[in-house]
Amino acid sequence: MPTNFTAGPVRVRVPATSANLGPGFDALGLALGLYDDLAAEVTSGGVRVTVTGQGAGELPDDDRHLVVRAMRAGFDVLGAQPEGLSVECVNRIPQARGLGSSSAAIVAGVLLARALVTDGERRLDDGAVLRLAAEIEGHPDNVAPCLLGGFTLAWSESTGARAVSLPVADGVRPTVFVPAERGLTATARAALPATVPHGDAALTAGRAALLVHALTADPTLLLPATVDRLHQDYRAPAMPGTSALVSELRAAGVAAVISGAGPTVLALSDPPAAFPMGTDWQIWQLPIDVSGARVARGRLGHAERDPVAAGRKS
Repeated sequence: MPTNFTAGPVRVRVPATSANLGPGFDALGLALGLYDDLAAEVTSGGVRVTVTGQGAGELPDDDRHLVVRAMRAGFDVLGAQPEGLSVECVNRIPQARGLGSSSAAIVAGVLLARALVTDGERRLDDGAVLRLAAEIEGHPDNVAPCLLGGFTLAWSESTGARAVSLPVADGVRPTVFVPAERGLTATARAALPATVPHGDAALTAGRAALLVHALTADPTLLLPATVDRLHQDYRAPAMPGTSALVSELRAAGVAAVISGAGPTVLALSDPPAAFPMGTDWQIWQLPIDVSGARVARGRLGHAERDPVAAGRKS
């Protein structure tokens, strides 16, 4: 079937995400109100990527850029590749910190590709977008909340990734502690053992189930619900500052976990007013994003081009 590309640019806003949330390894995720804004347009030839904000001067400006690679994957599914692309990225999600910057780029790329094809939504529905994004990313726990918003449960079947989004109870107030140093998901995964004790697996499964209840109905249970024995302790030696802050916050009664693969720390309840935060962390109170990725026609506006993280409190 011939592919017709739309005239003019399309834009997308994608939220930051925090995955795992303690015991929900590779399954649970939360969309946060910190956003990357992107716009793309089909051109007559060549690929040009401009980046403002996080990653400016570091990320590639050609076909190697992750957004473009995700767009190419989307165009493959949709049946054709355009001769050229112009992509503008205004990044506010910190790179390689455990806040889903890669998943945001992948979801944005697939959605931009779909929006640039006249009948893209018919050929590639939201379920197919999730499956493709998870295939590119390798697992669905970050791409699901980025696409759907809210608190998500994701899993994989023989046909690919699936996910549901659940409403979050009042009283869940995310705060992220973002360090200067970066982390790599591949490095964090390499620290995990091939097997874990049965007791640890059983305990973590129970706490993951409790976490669903705590996040959707009873936030007073967030502290016990975020106990994990599958991944955080194994990753601790590679990020001692992160591990120490998680322990200090939890000792103060705060439901704190490693955000994704780290090194950012996520607190799901407010830290005590007198808690010694230190100077090594950027501390942002972020709302929960309930809408997920949003696509529109046209170029980025003045406000969308502002690289400052709008709406965050520090």
